[in-house]
Amino acid sequence: MKYYSFNQYLRSTFGCKVYKISINAGFTCPNRDGTLGTEGCIFCSKGGSGDFAESPALSVTQQIESGKERVKNKIKNGKYIAYFQAFTNTYAPTEVLRSKFFEAASHPDIAAVSVATRPDCLPDEVISLLAELNALKPVFVELGLQTIHKKTADYIRRGYALETYDDAVKRLKNAGLNTVVHIIIGLPGETKKDMLESVEYVCKSGIDGIKLQLLHVLKGTDLEKEYLCGKFSVLSIDEYIDIIKSCVEIIPNNIVIHRLTGDGAKKDLIAPLWSADKKNVLNKINKALSEE
Repeated sequence: MKYYSFNQYLRSTFGCKVYKISINAGFTCPNRDGTLGTEGCIFCSKGGSGDFAESPALSVTQQIESGKERVKNKIKNGKYIAYFQAFTNTYAPTEVLRSKFFEAASHPDIAAVSVATRPDCLPDEVISLLAELNALKPVFVELGLQTIHKKTADYIRRGYALETYDDAVKRLKNAGLNTVVHIIIGLPGETKKDMLESVEYVCKSGIDGIKLQLLHVLKGTDLEKEYLCGKFSVLSIDEYIDIIKSCVEIIPNNIVIHRLTGDGAKKDLIAPLWSADKKNVLNKINKALSEE
C-alpha cells in the first residue's frame, strides 16, 4: 500500500535530506495559564509535548545550532526545519512571535518553519504574520485536533469545539498556508470506527498533511492516573498496526502523511512499552503496508 510520506515530500521539495530541530520558544498554553484551565490536556507532558526540544533558556539561533550538533552524525549536507513544538506556539503577542519566527527563518540552514499550535489560538493577525513568514521560507502550521468526537474532546480537556477547527483550517488555507493536523490513535473510549471517522473528517477539511500519533501514557500526566486505576487499556502493537493500515487506506494520495506513530521520552513512558522501540514499530508498520 503506497502513501505519500513526509520524507518523500521533503526530498521532492528541497532536493536533500531535511531534519527537524525541535524548539522551545518559552510559550505557554490557554489550557495551562488559567484562560481555559491550569492542568493542560489530560495526556500532555510537563514539557508541553516538547520533550525533545532544546532548552528555552537558549535563543532560537542557539537552539538551532544545538540541534544541528545533536544530529550531525545523521545528516550530511542537508537542511533543517525549525519546529516550534513545545506548548502553543501562536499563544503570544504578535511582535514576540514575529521576532522568534523570523529569527528561525533567517538562519541559512533552515529550509522551513513548522509551528505547532491550537485552532483557537489563531487570530487573523497571527495568520497574516504566518503568511508573511511563508513568503520568506515555507511554513507548516500543525493543529492539535486529536479527535472529532465531542465526548472524547471533553474527556481529554481539549478546550475548543470542532467548529473552531473548521474555521481555523478555512482561514489558514485562504492565507495559502500548509496545514497539518494531529490525530491521536487509541484515545480512551474510542473504537476503531471513531478513529477512522476522525481521519476521514480531517482529510475532507482541506488539509495538506496529517500526523497519526499513538496514544502514550506518560509520567506526571492525569492520563497516567486514569491508566493506573484501570480505567482504560492501551493498544497492542497488532491492534495499532491494523488501525494504521485502515487509516492509510482512506487518506487521499495528495495528503502527506507526516507520521505513522510517535515516541514519548523513554524515561517518562508508562505505556505502551512496545512503543519505545520506534524503529521496530515503523519496520512492522511498513512491512504490513507493503503486504497490501
